[in-house]
Amino acid sequence: MILFKKKDDIQQFIAVLHKKNKKIGFVPTMGALHMGHISLIQAARKKCDLVVCSIFVNPTQFNDKKDLEKYPRTIEKDIDLLIKNDCDVLFYPDEATIYPEGTGMRKQFQLGAIESVLEGKYRPGHFQGVADVVSRLFEIIKPDEVFFGQKDLQQTRVIAHLINNTPDFKKIRMNIVSTLREPGMLAMSSRNTRLTPEQLEKAPAIYKALRFLKKHIAKGDLTSLLNAATKQLTEKGFRPEYVTIVKSETLEAVDNWDGHTPLTGLVAAFLGEVRLIDNLELTD
Repeated sequence: MILFKKKDDIQQFIAVLHKKNKKIGFVPTMGALHMGHISLIQAARKKCDLVVCSIFVNPTQFNDKKDLEKYPRTIEKDIDLLIKNDCDVLFYPDEATIYPEGTGMRKQFQLGAIESVLEGKYRPGHFQGVADVVSRLFEIIKPDEVFFGQKDLQQTRVIAHLINNTPDFKKIRMNIVSTLREPGMLAMSSRNTRLTPEQLEKAPAIYKALRFLKKHIAKGDLTSLLNAATKQLTEKGFRPEYVTIVKSETLEAVDNWDGHTPLTGLVAAFLGEVRLIDNLELTD
């Protein structure tokens, strides 16, 4: 695996490959890698000639400075894991490389209504930061295919919007890879490393609440169903921020189901100081 830290170096390397008509697959991450990330690397390997992973803990998508400071950083383990799983290139820039003019002077992205609901509501400015860093990485790497996880469902919608509404990105193909889960069905996440052993035992309750929604989803009013799922989490010691059912395509909240529209359940909840998210398609 080749490691690049400088923008010019990786751009020159990739430019040569593009001239040879090699397909570039790109997996942007914030590090603290786990097998969920590796599933993205593996998906890229199947479709592309060269797989590029980036590791950059992006400060502009954290609305809580303490959350940024606590975000796990495990670069040596990350490099070892990437090498063992046949990643070709790691881009590991510093903040000055990504934000040479600083993080205070950034353009505003028109992301539509999806920016202000769910994660956007509880983490104001988060998706502006995501759109900013992803657009900068796309400009540097110039990928043909990009790979993101289903766990961050709303993020995938934001990035798809970014691709579709940015002329320079319209040739990029978006790939969404299914959520990889621990044996207890907890969605794999870098944040899981911050959970205590006791919390790790409780954490799968999020997925159980989503399965409860899926099992009992029925045409008509959904209020009592959502209240019951929220109560399950509260009784397990969670502090839910939202437990909601949305239209799968638009992520628009649904209180009353017509029996036909595809639905997805989403949860964000604190377990101690750790904020966990997950989602599940509720209709087949």
